[in-house]
Amino acid sequence: MMDDAKNLNRRYETIAWGAFFIWLGITSLFPSLPNGASTIGIGLIVLGLNAARLARNIPISGFTVTLGVLALVLGGAEMARAVLHFEFDLPVLPIVLIVLGVLMLARAMASPKGVNE
Repeated sequence: MMDDAKNLNRRYETIAWGAFFIWLGITSLFPSLPNGASTIGIGLIVLGLNAARLARNIPISGFTVTLGVLALVLGGAEMARAVLHFEFDLPVLPIVLIVLGVLMLARAMASPKGVNE
């Protein structure tokens, strides 16, 4: 990646982190927001970061795209459960940990030179 692209990517990541902290603050200040809203917002921030990268021909991160989609799905399920009064309990943290572990292992095994390439 060229220096300009690296700097732009770093700037996008900083903006995403700022949006992440602001969103967490907002969802903490307003507990009346529907269940799942914070998770959906985080998913949108992460996917927005990758959309910005894609628009500038900066390589996207499959890992963060997967996390963003997972956050949208889990947040949507939580919101649907709250709004539609579905009674199901997903063990969210174990599911997220398993998905992250599988992704990390698959990435390491697929890359002949290692994960940092």
